[in-house]
Amino acid sequence: MTDPTTIRWTSFESPLGRLLLTADDSGALTSLSVPGQKGGRTVQPEWRQDPGPFRAAGEQLAAYFAGELKEFQLEFHTSGTDFRERVWGALDSVPYGATTTYGEIAARIGASRAAVRAVGGAIGANPLLVVRPCHRVIGADGSLTGYAGGLDRKVQLLTLEDALDSSDFLNQPNQSA
Repeated sequence: MTDPTTIRWTSFESPLGRLLLTADDSGALTSLSVPGQKGGRTVQPEWRQDPGPFRAAGEQLAAYFAGELKEFQLEFHTSGTDFRERVWGALDSVPYGATTTYGEIAARIGASRAAVRAVGGAIGANPLLVVRPCHRVIGADGSLTGYAGGLDRKVQLLTLEDALDSSDFLNQPNQSA
């Protein structure tokens, strides 16, 4: 019998590199990390490698990277503060091929303009890169700003979604990861 609290994991090759996916005992996706991601997960000895819970995620990720899927239909479970969960939920409403700003996300959750930094922190802590589209959030001035997976990957994802022409951002100064 499997321990019901065991974290299950698998990896998935993608244009962004090898993705690490984790799931809880119910099979719900709990994280998706890219190599070198700030705050990303790494496989732990007590985790169980088990591709079973990830079939739908793998199929949908393949379709997304092929340009054939615009909205993920996956069960996922994250655990964050109420504020983070509200911010992450607001990310889910940003459509494929569109961008929004940190200020717009703050407004969507009813937070003040002064909360923009906190919104940025919550977005940076998003455990579900790609499927929960934090890459679609840009600065109020149109700059790409940061991305936990690296700005090169943010450009890749936004270019895939036709949300920007990557040549527009290749020479932007002060773009930190």
